[in-house]
Amino acid sequence: MALTEKGGARRRSRTEVLERPEYGWIWKPLLALLVIYLVVCLGLGIWWSRTPESFDVEQAVAEQRGEGSGSPAARGAVTTAGLMTLIETLLEKPGGYLRNDIAPPGLWLDNMPAWELGVLSQARRLSRSLPAMEQSSAPVLEGVQERLMGDSRDWLYPSTEKRLEQALEELDGYLDSLGEGGGAAFGDQGQGLAAWLEAITGTLDDLGLRLSASIGSRDELRDLDIDADALPARTPWYRVDNVFFEARGQAWALMHLLEAVRRDQADVLASAGVTEHWELLVAELERSQRRLWSPVVLNGSGFGIFANHSLVLANHMVRARDLAREVTEGLAEVTPTPAPTASEPPVVEVERSEDAAEEAPADEGEGEMPASSEEEPVEEAATDEGEEAMAAPDNDDGTEAQAVDEQAGDSGEGEMTSPGGEQTPAEAAEEGSDEASSDDATATEGDQMPAEAAEDGSDDASSGDATATDGEQMPSDAAKEGSADASADEDVTAEDGQPAN
Repeated sequence: MALTEKGGARRRSRTEVLERPEYGWIWKPLLALLVIYLVVCLGLGIWWSRTPESFDVEQAVAEQRGEGSGSPAARGAVTTAGLMTLIETLLEKPGGYLRNDIAPPGLWLDNMPAWELGVLSQARRLSRSLPAMEQSSAPVLEGVQERLMGDSRDWLYPSTEKRLEQALEELDGYLDSLGEGGGAAFGDQGQGLAAWLEAITGTLDDLGLRLSASIGSRDELRDLDIDADALPARTPWYRVDNVFFEARGQAWALMHLLEAVRRDQADVLASAGVTEHWELLVAELERSQRRLWSPVVLNGSGFGIFANHSLVLANHMVRARDLAREVTEGLAEVTPTPAPTASEPPVVEVERSEDAAEEAPADEGEGEMPASSEEEPVEEAATDEGEEAMAAPDNDDGTEAQAVDEQAGDSGEGEMTSPGGEQTPAEAAEEGSDEASSDDATATEGDQMPAEAAEDGSDDASSGDATATDGEQMPSDAAKEGSADASADEDVTAEDGQPAN
C-alpha cells in the first residue's frame, strides 16, 4: 500500500512539472540583452555626437566638380561648392541626419540635432541670398531655397533627408553651369553680399542674446556689449546645451561659408578695404570651435570652480557680430544697392516723410512761443529789480537812500512797453518808481530825518516792484504799503514844523 502511494505521488509531481514549468530563469537572459542594448546605444550616442571636422573649401570645389575641376570656373563656384559640402556633411556624418529620428539612440540625443539645426539655418540663409548674388536669372536657386526651407523634423515622405538630396542635385546642376561655357556667374560688383552679411549680423546678435539668457545674474553681462533688457526669458537648465550646440553649429557653417565667399569675392573685398576685418571674423568663428573638454555644458558663475561655457561662446558671438557689422558698413559703400520697386518706396524717403509729419506740429507750437518768451525776461527783470530794492540796507546815510530811489527810477524807464497798448508789468514798475520819487520830493521840503527818508524810499520802491512783478497785491505787500502810509503821515507832520517821534 505504501509503495503504491509513493509511486502515485511521484507520477503526479512529474506531471505537474511538465504542465507547469518554472520560468524564474528567463529574466536573466532578457536582462543581459537589455544591458547589451543600452551599452551599444551609449557607444553609438557618443560616436554620433562628435562634431565633424572642418574642411578645406578649395578641396571641396575639386571634389564637387569632379572631372571638370581642371577647367576654370566662374565667380561663385567656391561658394556653391561650400554650400553643397555643408549639406553633404549633414547627410554623411556618423549617424546621418539625426534631427528627425523617432527611434533610439537618435531619439535620445539632443546636442547633435541642435548642431544640425544650426548648420541648416546658415544653409537656408545663404540659399535665400544666392538669387541676389547671381547676375542673371537662375530658377534653380529658387528650387534649392524651397527644398531647404522645409521642416527639419519631417520623417515621413518626403523626409528631410529626401529634400536635402534634391537640393544637392539642383546645386550640382548649378555648379556645372558655373563652369566654362555655362553662362552662370555671380555679379562682379558684390551684388547681394552686403544684404547677406547684414542678415548674418542679426543672427549673431540673436545668438549672443540667447546664450546670455542662460545666465541667472544680469550683473555678469556688464563686460559684454549686451543689453540686459533685450534678453529673452531665462533658458531652462535642461535646454542650455541645446542653445550652446546650435550656436556652435551656426558658427561652424558660417566659418566655411565666409571662407568660400572670400575666395569668390576677393577683389570686391579688397576694393572695399575690408579684407582684414573679414579674416578677423573668420578667425573669431574658428576660436569658437575649440574642443569642449567637459562631458556636459557647464553653466557656472563668476570665478567659481565651474566654467560658464555659454558665456564664453556668447563673447565670441558678440565679437563676431561687431566685426560683421564693420564689414557690412564697408561693403555698403562700394556694392550697388538694389533699386526699390514702384510699389515699395525707398526706405530713406519713407523715413523723411515720417519725420516731416512729426516736425509739422512741432513747428506750429514753436510759432506761438515768442510772445511768452518776450514777456518772461521783462517779468524776471522787474522781479530782480524789486529784490535789489528790498535788499538795500536801512542805514542813516541819506545818499544811499537817494541812490536806491534813483536805481528804482532808472529801472522803470529802461523797460519796454508791449505793442498791444496794454499796461505791461514794466510800466507798472515805472509808475511805482515815479510815486516813490514824488514821495521823496515831498519829504525833502521839510525837516525830515535821514533814516525816515531811507525807509520811505525803500518801502515805496518795494511796493512798486511788487506791482511790476505780480500785478496783484499780496498780503505781505499790503502790510508794507500800510507801513509806507504811516511813514508818509509822519512826513506831513514834519512839514508842518512838528517834530517826528
